[in-house]
Amino acid sequence: MRHPRLSTVVERRLLVNYRLAPGAAARLLPGPLRPQLVNGYAVAGICLVRLGGVRPAWAPKVAGLRSENAAHRIAVEWDGPGGVETGVYIPRRDTASRINTWAGGRVFPGEHGRADFLVHETPSELEVAYATRTGGTRVSVAVEVTGELRGSELFGDLGQASDFFRTGAKGFSATGAGKRLDGMELRTGEWHVDACRIRSARSSFFDDPDRFPGGSAALDCALVMREVPAVWHPLPAMAAS
Repeated sequence: MRHPRLSTVVERRLLVNYRLAPGAAARLLPGPLRPQLVNGYAVAGICLVRLGGVRPAWAPKVAGLRSENAAHRIAVEWDGPGGVETGVYIPRRDTASRINTWAGGRVFPGEHGRADFLVHETPSELEVAYATRTGGTRVSVAVEVTGELRGSELFGDLGQASDFFRTGAKGFSATGAGKRLDGMELRTGEWHVDACRIRSARSSFFDDPDRFPGGSAALDCALVMREVPAVWHPLPAMAAS
């Protein structure tokens, strides 16, 4: 089945980023993916995104849908036909939308779990929390938007952080069958992110000591993107091993 391109407006995309021990990150990745390292660390995080106007690229804006969504991500690289490529591996996607839950993996790439979201948002503050219906994943994040990136061990400044995530626009998602990775690529001509100060962050995924023992995962920084038109392009599925 040929998947359509999806036109959207990224109303809010909050990236909460962690530093990981490379070995801990590698254990979570299927072949042919490997961790993409920055200053000796693997890079991972949670993407908390509200999409508006979601529709096939050929459909009118009035047909667009709106939804709260989340993805756990690990920055990765792999050997492509033209050399090393970069992107993210997504072990889990969740959404508040029944339509996304049904359509993910069918109408467009990326299987989604169902979750309930609680959001409080102002121009300078963001609080996003969600829990999956199965109870297996819980996230709670509160940040303040700032003009400067501070305290990151991954990135020297906001420009470095922005460039890193802009060039990692290809995402490959785990599937229930486990034999392939569904792919989507975010494309926008209006890329812009602001830095955030993390007031608090809890994640049942990154706080799990069995998955990340002995401090092998640590909060690093947060970025936010707002009101950016974007098109999501389906990518050929990647064989997983």
